[in-house]
Amino acid sequence: MSGRRDSYHWRLLATALSFLLFGLGGLCLRVLVFPLLACLPGGSERHQQRARRTIGWLFWRLVRFMRGSGVLTYEIIGAEGLGRPGQMIIANHPSLIDVVFLIGLVRNANCVVKQSLFANPFTRGPVREAQYLGNDGSMQMFDAAAETLRQGQPLIIFPEGTRTPPGQAPAFHRGAAAIALRGAKIITPVTISVSPTTLTKNEPWYRIPPRRVHVRLKVGADIDPASFSALGPAPLASRRLNDYLHQYFIKELATDERSTARPVP
Repeated sequence: MSGRRDSYHWRLLATALSFLLFGLGGLCLRVLVFPLLACLPGGSERHQQRARRTIGWLFWRLVRFMRGSGVLTYEIIGAEGLGRPGQMIIANHPSLIDVVFLIGLVRNANCVVKQSLFANPFTRGPVREAQYLGNDGSMQMFDAAAETLRQGQPLIIFPEGTRTPPGQAPAFHRGAAAIALRGAKIITPVTISVSPTTLTKNEPWYRIPPRRVHVRLKVGADIDPASFSALGPAPLASRRLNDYLHQYFIKELATDERSTARPVP
């Protein structure tokens, strides 16, 4: 049993330290780092870029800390295909750490995040300085997301809008497909598998699994949004694109589940 539990108490402590670092990092960015960055030359756009790269750099340090402390292992396939101008990165959302991985990998990207992060004292500084988009469901948000892509920014979005309940297939809302058809140059799917599941919706941080978590990110082949725009009016095209993405993720995640049955040590 002790082998199967895989240093449970140490991982619990390391998980607590990871959350502590995340929270303190957000406060330090807001109180110390961003005011200093604002003193550097350049306008609003340059400041936004510095903020995003700083957040991404710190997120990747957090990922490395979690790996080094034994909280998790990870495998990333095809990361070189991320971060291109006007690229919409669409990912499923099995765990709270998905955003940390993707922003750590794509440091120049915009990201659609939960609206509540703009009121959280630990996260409101970073999300505001980076000018991430709050997912409030308004037409203004959809317009801003499409404009972000047309300006050449990469955009990370989770079409589920919330974390996937364990054991269930992802259910995508059509908003992401509609944004992609209005502004994306390319669409790149990223399937994320977390085995065993952890930090799912309504799951407290201290309920860690009996063994180390293995996170697997797989970057898929690009999708041309124009091929769906040609299928008919915008509502029909977005529905067909959303259906295609839904089926793609179900198929890929079934394959990934078999691949992560035995996590990498």
